[in-house]
Amino acid sequence: MSVAIGDINLGTFPLLLAPMEDVSDPPFRFVCKQEGADMMYTEFISSEGLIRDAAKSRQKLDIFEYERPIGIQIFGSDIAHMQDATEIATEANPSLIDINYGCPVKNVACRGAGASLLQDIPKMIAMTKAVVQSTHLPVTVKTRLGWNDDTKNIEEVAERLQDVGIKALTIHGRTRAQMYKGEADWALIRSVKENPSIQIPIFGNGDIDSATKALAWRKEYGVDGIMIGRASIGNPWIFREIKHYFNTGKILHPPTIAERIAICKTHLSKSLEWKGERTGIFEMRRHYANYFKGIANFKPYRMRLVTLERVEDIYSTLDEIEAQINE
Repeated sequence: MSVAIGDINLGTFPLLLAPMEDVSDPPFRFVCKQEGADMMYTEFISSEGLIRDAAKSRQKLDIFEYERPIGIQIFGSDIAHMQDATEIATEANPSLIDINYGCPVKNVACRGAGASLLQDIPKMIAMTKAVVQSTHLPVTVKTRLGWNDDTKNIEEVAERLQDVGIKALTIHGRTRAQMYKGEADWALIRSVKENPSIQIPIFGNGDIDSATKALAWRKEYGVDGIMIGRASIGNPWIFREIKHYFNTGKILHPPTIAERIAICKTHLSKSLEWKGERTGIFEMRRHYANYFKGIANFKPYRMRLVTLERVEDIYSTLDEIEAQINE
């Protein structure tokens, strides 16, 4: 049975790329799309930044036709500003608008945005309703189980969000207090999905880092799809690995060094194309270690890659890695 967000058909059990600050930019989204991501999101974008026309926030609105379906994710603490930001984001013509009620980091949550709204459900609902009324696009939400262990109120929150018009809900199986520590609790996500009052798709997020776990949790928790975040960093092929396992029951062989190099080069070329040479080179540095994680004798190459400043030197080093490192 196909999963749909409004009139967006995502197929059977879609795999979603999570919005991640400083990670899920267009270059990274490009390789994830190539590797099988069914739905993607921008990095989260500050409503205040959009209203002020801040260059960094505006740049995050860049989306491309090949990325569809794609959502623009916004966050903020002021309802009127979130309405204005929704109108600005809608003009960028994404497939949908997503609201971030899950970010736990201090400079977001301590300013009354992100997961902070889990402490003020009436305000969260009012803000969501305002966003829904400010766009013709489907509106979705990403949030957590609650603020802490004493306020795991996601079951009530899900119903109330649905009542004001959201078209899908992604739940990260931790509280804000947990940050990214401990294990994600998917039992509460299952409770939301099994609630007969819930008619919208429910996506689970948290700790899915392998094809076998993805299938096991798909069966155990009954969600409509999975959102993958940290496990995709330096590992965009996780999407094709999961799909292969779903379809065949067999584990796909890990990518060869040549395949890793090819994907890394694609990521680099898209980074240079979108950000320009100086920024593109600098921002790719955070990805090299992840692309070659677990590869013996890689450390000297990593140290070189994070200091090189010329594009041709980076490409030649990647060629050297392919030639020298034995699989």
